[in-house]
Amino acid sequence: MDSSKIRTGLNYVETGSPLHRLSGVTKFLLFIYWITLALLTFDYRIIGTMLVLGILLLILTRVPFHVYRPFAFFMLFVVIFNATWIFIFSPQQGEIYIGGRTVLFRLTERYTLTRETLWYLLTVASKYLTIFPMALIFILTTHPTEFAASLSRLGVPYKIAYSVSLALRYLPEVTKDFVNIMHSQQARGVDLTKNVSFVSRFKNVTAILIPLILSSLDKTDTISNAMELRGFGKMKGRTWYNRKPFGKGDYLTFILMAAFLVLYIYLRATLDGMFWYPF
Repeated sequence: MDSSKIRTGLNYVETGSPLHRLSGVTKFLLFIYWITLALLTFDYRIIGTMLVLGILLLILTRVPFHVYRPFAFFMLFVVIFNATWIFIFSPQQGEIYIGGRTVLFRLTERYTLTRETLWYLLTVASKYLTIFPMALIFILTTHPTEFAASLSRLGVPYKIAYSVSLALRYLPEVTKDFVNIMHSQQARGVDLTKNVSFVSRFKNVTAILIPLILSSLDKTDTISNAMELRGFGKMKGRTWYNRKPFGKGDYLTFILMAAFLVLYIYLRATLDGMFWYPF
């Protein structure tokens, strides 16, 4: 597939990578496992390893960077923004958790950046960044219908699984409609730039949101009629054409997950405090 023809957006992109060949159940469980592990630990040996692995796996998907570049920059902005506000409201947080005070530079008496606080902010920022690559991997490599089949395989009622599948399919359409409506309104003279006041921009946004809502309602009605004509909900279960059986890659993934969990438990058991501080 020509990478230049792949549009920007958070939806399924077929590249034939090894991660695409994994079962949706495996990728879903890996995603939950990854989030849980990242949120439970403050050990940078684990967080740093997960961050590097996540980036390498994202590269392994073969999805071009321009597809998710805006979201990557947005996530980086959010992480930096979050770390900045943590420092503003609690500039001594790292010293409290780690214990110790090594001054790097002093702004005021209250806002003194210490090595301990900097390490704490780096750890917290990396925790959130660790989740982002795996979230992208899950979205970009899992077909919505195959994911619904995976949920059903885990025991989720097929009505809920099918609803999730429809939502994943519908979100890219909503994004496309939003862009089309925005361009149409701008062609009619609706200004959304900084050339007008905030109040005017807010009013002009409604010129986009109202048609978007009406368009979404029309599509919802069409989808519900199509589902009713196909007999959705009349039977207790259904078969899934896109269900994937477990392969060697799936079993290997589960083995690696178990090995990494053993390593995590070992490091937590040998860690004196909540944080690993190498200095």
